Amino acid sequence: QLQASGGGTVQAGGSLRLSCAASGRTFSNYALGWFRQAPGKEREFVAAITWNGGRTYDQDSVKGRFTISRDNAENTVHLQMNSLKAEDTAIYYCAAGSGSNRRYEYNYWGQGTLVTVSS
Repeated sequence: QLQASGGGTVQAGGSLRLSCAASGRTFSNYALGWFRQAPGKEREFVAAITWNGGRTYDQDSVKGRFTISRDNAENTVHLQMNSLKAEDTAIYYCAAGSGSNRRYEYNYWGQGTLVTVSS
């Protein structure tokens, strides 16, 4: 089970740190990723990190602003989001899987946490 937290409402230019805690099993051998879904849009890839720390980002949307990290000992993954923009408003989901940017390659999903960026 994956439990995402840390969402909220922030003004444009502000920061939020999302966390995702895994329970019930260890995900140390999985890549962990973040996806987001804005109202009326499809769920899209944000970032992923492999078990040994290799990072992938959706460069177009979050380049230089978001940082993904993980703590295998604590079975958690974080997403530090800086310089937030109104277009970052979405429900953010954590997931465990291959580490790619394809949704179908992730087998485990958290329930999502809402991020609202006001302009």
